Amino acid sequence: MKKTYLLFKNLLVLATLTLCIISCGSTKESLTISSDEEKAFKQVQGDTITIASDKTDYEIIIIEPGFNVWLNSVAKPKGYYSQNFLENRNYIMVLEWNNRVMQPARFDPNLYELQINYTNQIDYGYEVNYKLYNYFIYFQRKYNQRLGPFVPRI
Repeated sequence: MKKTYLLFKNLLVLATLTLCIISCGSTKESLTISSDEEKAFKQVQGDTITIASDKTDYEIIIIEPGFNVWLNSVAKPKGYYSQNFLENRNYIMVLEWNNRVMQPARFDPNLYELQINYTNQIDYGYEVNYKLYNYFIYFQRKYNQRLGPFVPRI
């Protein structure tokens, strides 16, 4: 009886360790970059896109080479995502973005320069949310970053 208990205890410890080792493994997915996306990433001439809404006084200015090309050739078209989806994802990614801006010793200050003033209590409209979301996807894919628990897919 004591041997059976000891064997069971050892098997339980072994099973627990095995599960810990398996769950600690890397699950990072590699991203497949299309040729159109690669062209947009390699563009060196600056694009300037202003994201604004007639409903609010807020605007975001993005100066990023290749983003406009990427937005028009690679990103999902307007209407593909619901505004609610975009708002929820943007809120999560803005929180992480602002967290990284506040930690320049830990995160590259050349990537994370300025905070984004975004709250889920303001209706910025579809256009603002669509462009902001797509900028986050573009940024994550181009610079191999992760601004939340989601893989930046197109």
